Amino acid sequence: MGDVAHQTAEDNEQRFHNIQTRLIEKLKTLERWTNLVTDVRNWLDFSVIERYRSDNIEKEHHTDSSGKSGGQKVKLAYTILASAIAYQFGLNQDTAKNKSFRFVVIDEAFSKSDDKNARYAMELFKNLKLQLLVVTPMDKIHVVERYISSFHLIYNNSEGSYSGIVSGTNIQEVREKVKRPLTT
Repeated sequence: MGDVAHQTAEDNEQRFHNIQTRLIEKLKTLERWTNLVTDVRNWLDFSVIERYRSDNIEKEHHTDSSGKSGGQKVKLAYTILASAIAYQFGLNQDTAKNKSFRFVVIDEAFSKSDDKNARYAMELFKNLKLQLLVVTPMDKIHVVERYISSFHLIYNNSEGSYSGIVSGTNIQEVREKVKRPLTT
């Protein structure tokens, strides 16, 4: 096969056949391999050394999240996320005081996290002065509400035929609005 600009129909057919047999058929038949290559959590390995700030002594060493409890995995994931954001945008103690747009969206926030680890993440993001859009289940609002300046509750009617939004500057205000009849 020559360069792409001079491909014949036969060359294109051969290329398709190679992709079909080498990749598509492998994806269809080898479930373990498919899960491995299509799950982005498998694309990178990481290693983290946690140190005490006071004396720089190693507290713990993490390699991926193997052997960790669910809460420890969540804490580690948020720490890595915050560290990656700080590195990507060159954030440090000096630049933290500068005005900049540091917007992060966290979906399903803390749904599988205990309150202690959820608060750890919120403190971490607060220290980096990140602006957050937190999508969280109602039963976790008590964890995040002291960090949030405005609330938006999305709801739908009992038939599911329409959705609406109730907004406020604090959770009590939103709860009061929710107590009133919700209309279309």
